[in-house]
Amino acid sequence: MEGKILGVLLYLGVIFYLGYRAWKNTKKSTDYMLAGRSMNPFVLAMSYGATFVSTSAIIGFGGAAGLFGMSLLWLTFLTIFVGIFIAMVFFGKRTRRMGLALDTHTFPELLGRRYKSKFIQQFAGVVIFVFIPVYAAAVLIGICRMLEVAFPAISYGAWLLIVTAIVAMYVVTGGLRAVMYTDAFQGSIMAIMMLILIITTYVMLGGVTEAHQALTDMVALMPEKLLKGGVVGWTTGPHIKSPLGLTIYTTIIYGVGIGVLAQPQLAIRYMTVPSDRELNRAVAIGGIFILLLTGVAFVVGALSNVVFFNDTGNIAIAAAKGNLDRIIPAYIDTYMPGWFSGLFLVAMFAAAMSTMSSQYHVGGTSLSRDFLEQHVKIGNSGSAMKLNRLGVTIAIIATLIWAWLLPGGVIARATAFFFGLCAASFLPIYVLGLYWKGMTKIGAKISMVGGFTFSMFWLLFIHVKEASVIGLCQALTGKVTLVADATPMSWTWLMQYVDPNVVALPVSLVLAVGVSLATRRMEQKHLDLCWDGLC
Repeated sequence: MEGKILGVLLYLGVIFYLGYRAWKNTKKSTDYMLAGRSMNPFVLAMSYGATFVSTSAIIGFGGAAGLFGMSLLWLTFLTIFVGIFIAMVFFGKRTRRMGLALDTHTFPELLGRRYKSKFIQQFAGVVIFVFIPVYAAAVLIGICRMLEVAFPAISYGAWLLIVTAIVAMYVVTGGLRAVMYTDAFQGSIMAIMMLILIITTYVMLGGVTEAHQALTDMVALMPEKLLKGGVVGWTTGPHIKSPLGLTIYTTIIYGVGIGVLAQPQLAIRYMTVPSDRELNRAVAIGGIFILLLTGVAFVVGALSNVVFFNDTGNIAIAAAKGNLDRIIPAYIDTYMPGWFSGLFLVAMFAAAMSTMSSQYHVGGTSLSRDFLEQHVKIGNSGSAMKLNRLGVTIAIIATLIWAWLLPGGVIARATAFFFGLCAASFLPIYVLGLYWKGMTKIGAKISMVGGFTFSMFWLLFIHVKEASVIGLCQALTGKVTLVADATPMSWTWLMQYVDPNVVALPVSLVLAVGVSLATRRMEQKHLDLCWDGLC
């Protein structure tokens, strides 16, 4: 116990020191919102990766891998290929250049100025501010559940308040510069701990081949409920035409793997470097980091079934008492050496804080810069800084409220929900705005609102996981979902397990292209400004 406390205290000491340095160098709005546009490739890559991968991936998705098996490794492939390579090379450079040409400081502001539309900026800002606290709350829940296991004398509710206060101290004062400095440090800790975790797990199970063979041989132990849902083994992918198969492939893998491209807290990082060279160099660093974080979490999550069964006769989900978010913490606390438990706790603390700090920052600046500043007169840079800090504080409070209200086992689903909603709302107008001069203001408006609306409709009336909990469809129609009465296992019935993003993103894309082709092209002078430096 003393080792865990000492490790946390040393970690916090470094965090507060970095936060102090960032605060001293944060003098104007550009420093607060874009870290002065002066970050180096290592800090960029580690901050990008640490923001992308947190307890939601390690605790939440790692726990999901304990239930569903190795099929989640497809998400690791997508996050490296799409979330790092495609994002940095094809999105990052053009975002940085266009953001500089239009003098933008936030993701909604980039969209708004690209289309000369205050409505687009404000709508995007409100969507981000309203929904990112749900994602941030999922991350907060993950680390607080782990702290609850490690320090049972302190209640879960108390940990919510403690962790929130710690992150708030440096995010509110130091802005994005503090976020990125601390992210780089925290990401380094996370990478080292995950490397130790995978090596130790394989040694414990007798080697790589032996470990995976043992998991394959456990197929007869697959719970009946999972078999009926379409999962046939922990090393075999589920049937695509099955409830759980559709959940894994459409919500977890597709929703997160594609949704990463439209994440405002990630897109803003492209604008924090002085040139394209830093983005090029960040690709390799980011790819290795994501592989260590997500790949290890998913492999260890699945292999924990072998360890739990060899020791107790239970598989991971049973050993964790039915809560997916407890699988990884229980595995670490029970089977890893004591010294590692303390260090891993610090790594998970780092994972949570790195992501939450970015979420708080982007949620708060979306409220202040992209909504409030459009309605309130700002006299000078100092007033803008105060308004930004107020917005971040409100985002932090909203996150804490959601963390109190959300149920257990929600981490992976809340993450996938936010990624999917951002993709349906923003991705078509973002990518077409970067590459197609024929994209129009009206096309962008209709695509964004249409994608958001269709995604929310699917979530409230079709997708059973959310519809059954929210209950709006039940209240209005008397059915859990609109397709609940369809023939079981038919494609119509299975649609209630298809993620909203699978349907909403194509709808949003069609609206963007179709309406733009039918409406007046934007003036050439504005397009020349947007494309300044892109060609």
